[in-house]
Amino acid sequence: MPAVATPEQLFVHELQDLYYAEKTLTKTLPRLAEEASDRALSRAFAAHLKETERHVVNLEQVFRQIGEKAEAHPCPGIEGIKKEYDDFMAEHNPSAEIVDSFLTGAAARAEHYEIAGYTRLINQARALGEREAVALLQENLRQEKEALKNVETISKRLLKESNGNGTSTTGSRNRAKATASR
Repeated sequence: MPAVATPEQLFVHELQDLYYAEKTLTKTLPRLAEEASDRALSRAFAAHLKETERHVVNLEQVFRQIGEKAEAHPCPGIEGIKKEYDDFMAEHNPSAEIVDSFLTGAAARAEHYEIAGYTRLINQARALGEREAVALLQENLRQEKEALKNVETISKRLLKESNGNGTSTTGSRNRAKATASR
């Protein structure tokens, strides 16, 4: 891989990272939709898959606009999020309730990563005068923010449902211990 020595080369490098992340997610989201037992969560993953497929197309269009070949370079950030998920599932054999809760956290981490990546690319594209690229990247960013909002809403609901009334069972245990020790 050639050295990154110019702002244009850095833009391409970061574009390749995000392209890799989006392509990885097109393979991962169907599995997450299948593993989710909560219907709303499963539907959210399926809907975001369609958006993610569009994100890939938009990134390919950005590559064309800047005269570069669409190329994905391994992205350690998304690989780390994916590895964390794989390791958790293999090590803990969680119940369906825990899987759904863990999936919302994993999805939120991925969305935050993508939001940071798109924000950076948009700023770089603006600085480089790539107006068409900015518009495509902003479309992807808007959808990533919506996906994050959706998964956070589902997460809050699942947490409330798992705790009955939305209070922490750990907090209840600690209060009970404190009361008992008096």
